[in-house]
Amino acid sequence: MADVFPRGPAECARTGVTLNVHMASRARVRAPELIGKGGWLNTGNKDLTLSDLRGRIVVLDFWTFCCVNCLHVLDELRELEERHRDTVVIIGVHSPKFVHEAEHQAVVDAVERYGVEHPVLDDPELATWKQYAVRAWPTLVVIDPEGYVVAQHAGEGHAHAIEKLVEELEAEHAAKGTLRRGDGPYVPPEPVAGDLRFPGKVVRLPTGSFLVSDTTRHQLVELAADGERVLRRIGTGERGLTPDTFNEPQGLALLPDGRVAVADTVNHAIRVLDPGTGELETVAGTGKQWWQGSPTSGPAREVDLSSPWDLAWWQDRLWIAMAGVHQLWTYDPAAGTVEVAAGTTNEGLVDGPAAEAWFAQPSGLAAAGDRLWIADSETSAVRWVERAEAGDGHVVRTAVGTGLFDFGHRDGAADQALLQHPLGVTALPDGSVAVADSYNHALRRFDPATGEVTTLATDLREPSAAVLVDDDIVVVESARHRLTRLRLPEEAVRVESVAHRTQRAATEVAPGALRLDVVFRAPAGQKLDTRYGPSTRLVVSATPPELLAEGAGAGTDLTRDLVLADGVTDGVLHVSAMAASCDDAPDIEYPACHVHQQDWGVPVEVAEGGVARLGLVLAGLDAE
Repeated sequence: MADVFPRGPAECARTGVTLNVHMASRARVRAPELIGKGGWLNTGNKDLTLSDLRGRIVVLDFWTFCCVNCLHVLDELRELEERHRDTVVIIGVHSPKFVHEAEHQAVVDAVERYGVEHPVLDDPELATWKQYAVRAWPTLVVIDPEGYVVAQHAGEGHAHAIEKLVEELEAEHAAKGTLRRGDGPYVPPEPVAGDLRFPGKVVRLPTGSFLVSDTTRHQLVELAADGERVLRRIGTGERGLTPDTFNEPQGLALLPDGRVAVADTVNHAIRVLDPGTGELETVAGTGKQWWQGSPTSGPAREVDLSSPWDLAWWQDRLWIAMAGVHQLWTYDPAAGTVEVAAGTTNEGLVDGPAAEAWFAQPSGLAAAGDRLWIADSETSAVRWVERAEAGDGHVVRTAVGTGLFDFGHRDGAADQALLQHPLGVTALPDGSVAVADSYNHALRRFDPATGEVTTLATDLREPSAAVLVDDDIVVVESARHRLTRLRLPEEAVRVESVAHRTQRAATEVAPGALRLDVVFRAPAGQKLDTRYGPSTRLVVSATPPELLAEGAGAGTDLTRDLVLADGVTDGVLHVSAMAASCDDAPDIEYPACHVHQQDWGVPVEVAEGGVARLGLVLAGLDAE
């Protein structure tokens, strides 16, 4: 996400200094009320208040549906929900980044699309986000049965820590008589019939039929050439990684041998389907999510992946849009190996040599001759990869888009044009590229020959992909649950230009010195490890770079004194923090260890009277 870039488990040693805080010493901070103009979902039309939840342990999940890290957290929370169903209530607080995400129906769709099985507060104006001083997607806040905030965690990978805290709270409040067990307030919505439900991607088979990833139903569906009649379904419809199951599949790519590669997104795997026999094979991924410190190359079935979103066959490799870690990877079927091809895992928009480039949830790929086109969704950008001029490696370039915070619907010269969270790209016969401009509900076109962006069609509900069929283009309308055939227009549609910036307010900071504190408390029963060197790391940079006169770069202390340059009035501070912790029990020979990591992008404005300290919570509570 624009503000988040977390990682997860890794190995560490067993000795070090603990930063854990005992339950009794926690600050008693009363949880603010839950307020959202959009109202409540999954409650049977009932509005909830914190008093309704008194006696239960409440976990607030601040999320937005564009954010792949938020989707990872939804999956992490499923087991917690199941194991502690009678004591824990998870509340999703939907806090939008993009304008489209503030539309109530879009939130309703997202809750169904991603199988959210707990109450959700639709907070389009970020009222509750502000009350809880949240700075990043996703953020988890734990409230005890008496209504006090007891913990905050930014990013993903915190399920183990929250479960330990839940067990501690259960014991404490059962003893006090303040724990209330029973059924929660979740009320499932009525199921909806239809051939497709939030389809993701599409590929045209040599027979003329269409293979569609029916994402929410965990299946592939083959449709006849008319794009409507169902020929067959592939997969049982249950979540799983077996020869007949998927877990929210997305991207599809036709391979040279006629088989189809499938990005099995939530399984973190690449599958291959033989359309003739229906046989399904896993060729890459272990079923586990990639975390910082995991291998980035090697035998394909032994290397973890992270939310592969789309696929394309290019330069004798299967290229993978690895949305979960903001990179491009490749799979070599001849060697049976995978490796990183582009991206550092930093989230943002940086061009240049592939190994140094930054992406932000790449979600669509299209091969076209000497270029591989990319829909880089979180930067609202269209980019491409090509071989370096020297022929050694690849370079990444941007056609449309400026960064994480600017988006809209504006045609014209590419350096001024705006998109809003595009999810798909399709190479057109004339060398231009069609863009599934998802949150603008439009099909756009970038022409490299003229450097212009135009609009081909509007009123397409969350288009996520498209495929050419003769002189037509068949678009996946994900939120209308269908394929829509359009004639490629000779002239562009005229639309009123509109530009947006992320509505989250900038933090006012005082000129000159700025103290940066990243707050980290090791989970209960764990401690930091310094046996093999520092177990914390902090990396700071800025956009524009001139914003920071001093303090940029990497170090091991989670506190840093920054100096803001004179004459630069606003920008974004990019902060990446990491802390490793292990079980603090001398009788455990091989303790479980975890890496907690988060990236923030904090918009700032330099103003007299602004704050002189910026506190970012990685895990714990900020005492200042």
